[in-house]
Amino acid sequence: MIEQLNTQLMDLPEFLAFFFVSLILMIVFVAVYTNVTRHSEFKLIKENSVAAAVAFSGSMIGFALPLASAMISSLTILEVIIWGLVALIVQILVYLLVRLPMPRVSERIENNEVAAGIWLGASSLTAGILNAASMTP
Repeated sequence: MIEQLNTQLMDLPEFLAFFFVSLILMIVFVAVYTNVTRHSEFKLIKENSVAAAVAFSGSMIGFALPLASAMISSLTILEVIIWGLVALIVQILVYLLVRLPMPRVSERIENNEVAAGIWLGASSLTAGILNAASMTP
């Protein structure tokens, strides 16, 4: 039992490194994503906008899923960083692509039109799931 605990504790530095890097990548994602979108996610969420909360939650989960997949299948921190940046780019592209059929998606989210928030959130989540599956060897 003590030997098993010692073995598990030996993995703690690696766990902390991967976890810390994933938190930094999430912060970078939030900073970049909120600067790319035409609407202010945090301001709208603070104002109780369901549309903004759904859209932003979907994008965060859509980023976190491939990030988790990268953490599971990567051997090094550098691999996690690279795949995390790929996941970030995918989420930015999703936002830009969602605007093709709904050019005023940000304006509609600002107006708390829940359908627009669901459309963006679901698109982000779908892309994240496909992105995560693509990263799995």
